[in-house]
Amino acid sequence: MQSRTPPGAEPGPTRTETDSRLSAALASVVAGARRRAVRDGDRQIDTAHLLHSLLETDPDVRAVFEGAQVVRLLGYLVQRSIGYGLQWQGTVEDSGAVPMVGATGSAASAKETGWSPSASAAMETAVERADRRGAPHARGLDLLAGLLADPDNRAVAVLARAGAEARVILGRIEAYPYAETSAD
Repeated sequence: MQSRTPPGAEPGPTRTETDSRLSAALASVVAGARRRAVRDGDRQIDTAHLLHSLLETDPDVRAVFEGAQVVRLLGYLVQRSIGYGLQWQGTVEDSGAVPMVGATGSAASAKETGWSPSASAAMETAVERADRRGAPHARGLDLLAGLLADPDNRAVAVLARAGAEARVILGRIEAYPYAETSAD
């Protein structure tokens, strides 16, 4: 697969650097997504794994959805291994909509780290959002915004299927009144 890093561009942060910038709660979300991917027999953690783990564990993330949307989303995500999402099994998530930034700037490097290129890009977007806020660590809403940045990834497909519009959710994230806390 060809690198999507622009010629002359510096490679992005390594997975270790990105992981060190996650809040404790978001690190737990990532661990949950990793367990889900392994349990489901998926080769990589993808954006749907991250969305599922976020919805299960982060009250701020759940708060930006309308009540019934969370239930519908979790229903679709649970069905992933028994129906909805089977077309994804054994495939690498790489919509191409977000330029791949990784340790070597290639989809191959994302595969080696166990992350789909789209999931890796979402994680890096989360850290960039924390930087813009002046926060030392990315949180769940940062990651959700990162997932929404790529309109063609699996998480956004699940959102659409459940009737949740990515742009509406992103607007709610931007307006969310959370304060910086020690969990940051």
